[in-house]
Amino acid sequence: MGGARSGRGDEMAAAAALGPGPLRVGFVGAGRMAEAIAQGFIRAGKVEAQHILASAPSDRNLCHFQALGCQTTHSNQEVLQSCLLVFFATKPHVLPAVLAEVASVVTTEHILVSVAAGVSLSTLEELLPPTTRVLRVSPNLPCLVQEGSVVMARGRHAGSSEAKLLQTLLEACGQCEEVPEAHMDIHTGLSGSGVAFVCTFSEALAEGAIKMGMPSGLAHRIVAQTLLGTAKMLQQKEQHPAQLRTDVCTPGGTTIYGLHALEQGGLRAATMSAVEAATCRARELSRK
Repeated sequence: MGGARSGRGDEMAAAAALGPGPLRVGFVGAGRMAEAIAQGFIRAGKVEAQHILASAPSDRNLCHFQALGCQTTHSNQEVLQSCLLVFFATKPHVLPAVLAEVASVVTTEHILVSVAAGVSLSTLEELLPPTTRVLRVSPNLPCLVQEGSVVMARGRHAGSSEAKLLQTLLEACGQCEEVPEAHMDIHTGLSGSGVAFVCTFSEALAEGAIKMGMPSGLAHRIVAQTLLGTAKMLQQKEQHPAQLRTDVCTPGGTTIYGLHALEQGGLRAATMSAVEAATCRARELSRK
């Protein structure tokens, strides 16, 4: 995973804003992304499972939190009353009603984090009591294996200590960077949707090998390892992708012939257009 890690001292200093005792973290909404974040916290030793409380209307998703050793409830207000750091991981269209339900128990000590795509910081702040400390987070699915790409943006009343605490915690799920809120929708198009784009390219690479006579299982395993190894080289060497591509591409060799075929197929333009289309759709959904 890329980026420098925050020290344990920084984490403890930031957590001090939430008072003495062990850090308690709440989740309102218990879907797959909430589970991924909670799992990252627990596996990295940042939060003990018994100090995580999740709420949902039914037991359908809460069983996954129970399997991790977390506490669960059907009461959203109970989460706010028990935890000062709370992640709201509901569907975007449900979030306003959920915030209205819990607003009466929100205090100035709370740090509230929205994982809901497309709900702006200004909207969140309008739905909550004045001066509430609010931040937005945009994760992607590889958080499930602690290799996610996460960006975060802070509201008007959230300071550097809250941002540091959240960033340090979320680094348990992969790479986490603070960005301007305007970059959140681009991250959705690039990294949220990008998982599907990479999977499509992965499938196509394997099918090329299958066409040439390689067994399917072997082809898919080799592609996955190729993607993993390439990503690690890009992270660890901090090279521009063009440099690594040049290192692989020898004059008159196999790679330049393959790259020529990709250019003929319009891979580069199609990929740029895919990120643009996904970002524009994210912005469109944000305006609704």
